[in-house]
Amino acid sequence: MTDSPVLELWVAHLRDGRGLSANTVRAYTTDLESLLDHLGLPGGGTDPRHLSLVLTTRALRGWLAALAEGGASRSTLARHTASVRNFTEWAHARGLLDSDPALQLLSPRPDQRLPEVLGRGDVSHLLDRAREEAGDGAPLALRDWSVLEMLYATGIRVAELCSLDLASVMGETQSLRVVGKGDKERVVPFGDPAAAALEEWLGRGRPALVAAATGSALYLGARGGRLDQRVVRGVLHRLTARAGVHDLAPHGLRHTAATHMLEGGADLRSVQELLGHASLRTTQRYTHVDSDRLSAVYRQAHPRA
Repeated sequence: MTDSPVLELWVAHLRDGRGLSANTVRAYTTDLESLLDHLGLPGGGTDPRHLSLVLTTRALRGWLAALAEGGASRSTLARHTASVRNFTEWAHARGLLDSDPALQLLSPRPDQRLPEVLGRGDVSHLLDRAREEAGDGAPLALRDWSVLEMLYATGIRVAELCSLDLASVMGETQSLRVVGKGDKERVVPFGDPAAAALEEWLGRGRPALVAAATGSALYLGARGGRLDQRVVRGVLHRLTARAGVHDLAPHGLRHTAATHMLEGGADLRSVQELLGHASLRTTQRYTHVDSDRLSAVYRQAHPRA
């Protein structure tokens, strides 16, 4: 990508012009690299004189068809379509394309199914297991306990958790200052169990892992650097197995937190704010999960139920 002035300008537009997160920019550029490889332009060889010749609607449809034949899911195809639409719209506006070939693309409807969530009992088993393993005071075990408690308590994304700094913790209000997608900041509260685990991590765990390159990161890896998202996924997979509950990824724990908040009576707007959803429509995806409670309320309240 660095060898292509066109792509460098596009990446700068995504990062600086639109304020997209590093993860989103990385996903968009990876998708575009896939397209360029398919078109025989590896390494970002996007000479503006060639773009209009090779970047046609037919070529884009062929690329998406090849992805589908390779087993790509509908959500993956939808994301790839969004990525290339963003690029072609930008390139056309800058005069690098004679027309926008992605305008005629039909985006596959993404799969709206939510990941499987844990019941409240299973969450208790999981977090109890993490707390028990931290009982001997091992720094990494204390970190893992605090990480899982915080993910469930706040429903924040794993990327948001890994980017937390010490200054992100507002102890007086027992809340976090979280920077989400598009560099949008929000304040998310957490409860007493997460506060207790965080106190143990800050008091006994983190000081044992601090290294020269630690900086201000709240959660650390084994070598003292900022905690990596892949490590969090491994921790969760390992502890769900040890706790004897359904295997879960960090995003599944986020969905679990959202579902339990709605089950507890939280309104959609509040959950939207806590999760950092830009659109209420995204949060509304969770409402069908609690259909049993809705039916119970209906039977209790409706005069002709």
